[in-house]
Amino acid sequence: MPLFGGLMLIALRIRAGRRPATLRKIVMPPLGMATGFIMFAFPVTHIPWLWALSAFGTGLLMFSFPLVVSTRLEKVQEDIYVRRSKAFIAILAVLLLIRLLLHGVVENYMTIPQTGAIFYLLAFGMIVPWRLAMLSDYLRLSSPLREAEE
Repeated sequence: MPLFGGLMLIALRIRAGRRPATLRKIVMPPLGMATGFIMFAFPVTHIPWLWALSAFGTGLLMFSFPLVVSTRLEKVQEDIYVRRSKAFIAILAVLLLIRLLLHGVVENYMTIPQTGAIFYLLAFGMIVPWRLAMLSDYLRLSSPLREAEE
């Protein structure tokens, strides 16, 4: 099931590049995903702070980097589109494979809810810098000052 979900996510990312990017489309995924922090209100998902920081930091420092480098925004006439490198799909597939392999190892040492919490923090740490980089590009490209320079 996680493999199917990951493949569906890759398909959605491919389709998203065919339509213009908007501020809403860039900002909403991390905001929507942030609602997942509610899971930590339940004791069954509690994990040590060091584990939480390690998972978030791994997503932030290791998993987000390939996404940030392989995703650029480009202005085409009046619209802004996401232009990914040819390696983007391969990067997503490798990240999915790594997460699936790590999931099998991690769940041997903690409960299923705790494993979910760890991988949620990893994914959140991955998506935030990626979307912030996209937001920065979007604001730069949509800036009235940039249009005046051209």
